[in-house]
Amino acid sequence: MTSRLATLAAAASALVLALTGCAGSTGASPAASGASGNGKTYKVGITQIVSHASLDAAREGFKKALADAGVQATYDEQNAQGDQATATSIAAKFNSDNLDLILAIATPTAQASAQAITNKPILFTAVTDPVAAKLVDSNEKPGSNVTGTTDMNPVADQIGLIKQIRPSAKSVGIIYSSGEVNSDVQVAAAKKAAAEQGLTVVTKTITTTAELQQAANSITADALYVPTDNNVVSGLDSVVGVAEAKKIPLVVGEGDSVKKGGLITYGIDYEKLGYQTGQMAVKILTQGAKPADMPVESQKDITLMVNKKAAERMGVTIPESLLSKAEVVG
Repeated sequence: MTSRLATLAAAASALVLALTGCAGSTGASPAASGASGNGKTYKVGITQIVSHASLDAAREGFKKALADAGVQATYDEQNAQGDQATATSIAAKFNSDNLDLILAIATPTAQASAQAITNKPILFTAVTDPVAAKLVDSNEKPGSNVTGTTDMNPVADQIGLIKQIRPSAKSVGIIYSSGEVNSDVQVAAAKKAAAEQGLTVVTKTITTTAELQQAANSITADALYVPTDNNVVSGLDSVVGVAEAKKIPLVVGEGDSVKKGGLITYGIDYEKLGYQTGQMAVKILTQGAKPADMPVESQKDITLMVNKKAAERMGVTIPESLLSKAEVVG
């Protein structure tokens, strides 16, 4: 009996050792799987100056890039509704919040964020001239916690469309916000391009979207041009209505404005621009990239877009030379 008990005890000890060994190998498995991904959920604050199709598309493109990369994130999405004081308040909130990264959509919110937040990475998108906006030291070497993507559009090419559509045109009216640095940059480029085309420029500035209808109606010109100005684009229907009533072409600054009734543009795709910004965010969040060392990026694919129904309503004939190479919408 004693011999049998000794044998059972030995077997039990062996079983315990075997189970202990199995437990040790099981504990190593999660650590091995963790090597391919940390499983962290990042907190991202998004501040947007106003809602319109282009900025909304940039926001969704950004989020899609993170999702496609397998990066888990929660978003605190804030909209300033076109008010700079609100943008400043949002930036102050984000500064005190426990966030891993901030996305600032459009120049005013980017400026507010850069002024308030210095200890968290900030990415901007839909900013026309980051240097003029004092967001970066240079596009090649941003130098601080701020970098992103620019939506600087081919203004000279856009102005050049006016003479191709209406060769007899002698003047162009431009409507923009007096308080937007991005618009100032584009209007300066438009004036230079117009002079080269022999076009006289008539400008009207606004401070709110509510002033658009009156500003557009007050312009006497052979064509209208609107840059990627947030106040103007958010109320573009008013300008479209004036162009249709006066039977003059409306050249716009980006593709979503063509879809909303603008006539034509050489423009960028804001969803793709936002996606590109999201890819930069992935590098910052998961690879330790520093905004100071990440050059400002721009979209390389510029698309000629035409709205044929808008052409009919504006009494404009689009030359076949343009239609043959354009993406036609509307």
